[in-house]
Amino acid sequence: MPFSEATESYSLPERFTYPFNYTPHPLSLLAATGLQKYLAQLTDLDHNFGLNENQDGKVIGKMFGVLVVKNQQNELGYLAAFSGKLAGSNHHANFVPPVFDGLAEGGFLSEGMQELSRINKEISQLKANNITEDTTKIEQLQELRRTNSIALQGKLFDQYRFVNKAGKEKPLRQLFLQANYSNPPAGAGECAAPKLLQYAFMHRLQPIAMAEFWWGLSPKSATWKHGHYYPACLEKCAPILAHMLEGIVMDERPL
Repeated sequence: MPFSEATESYSLPERFTYPFNYTPHPLSLLAATGLQKYLAQLTDLDHNFGLNENQDGKVIGKMFGVLVVKNQQNELGYLAAFSGKLAGSNHHANFVPPVFDGLAEGGFLSEGMQELSRINKEISQLKANNITEDTTKIEQLQELRRTNSIALQGKLFDQYRFVNKAGKEKPLRQLFLQANYSNPPAGAGECAAPKLLQYAFMHRLQPIAMAEFWWGLSPKSATWKHGHYYPACLEKCAPILAHMLEGIVMDERPL
């Protein structure tokens, strides 16, 4: 997105933002302010951030990210992303797309989830019968549910492949294995920072600075505060960003 005001008076940072501990650069703040104004005036989005007491639906605050970029004509602008899904969808105007769209209609994930729901329903029906002979069948179905779930999660992970500045692509599970993790946590690859960098590298945009902020209320955790800035999460993002930011000079990591 283009900046809503002139940026000639802003000096560019000499190094890219260290994503796990930073003070937002003025250009990142300018981009974030623009995105926040956009979010504040969105009236047709079916998502309750908890900021309007008259809005129905479960309150779900959301992490958003902005990435200041420069195109090949040396023009400045910024990209915007949200973590996970927004209003039940991966795609919204003015936001970068996901690295992989697991919500695509007719996709393997949808079919796999339907099969897990069928198994759950059958287990519930057998338990309701309260017949001793059903115990073995229930145990078999529970094991089938477990193996199906593991296989489905693994297949989902294998769809995520991340590129860096040099165009080198690596799959999600390889990145976490290299970082001595047994497996990626659920939701890895769906945070704002990887989405932003993936889009930038795929479209030959130069990352300049980035920031992430929380928008809305957080009924489950006192950690997230509306409008506050936060670092990228270590659990889900550290192995991914280590690869994606390879070769990019960053701010020094604070001691």
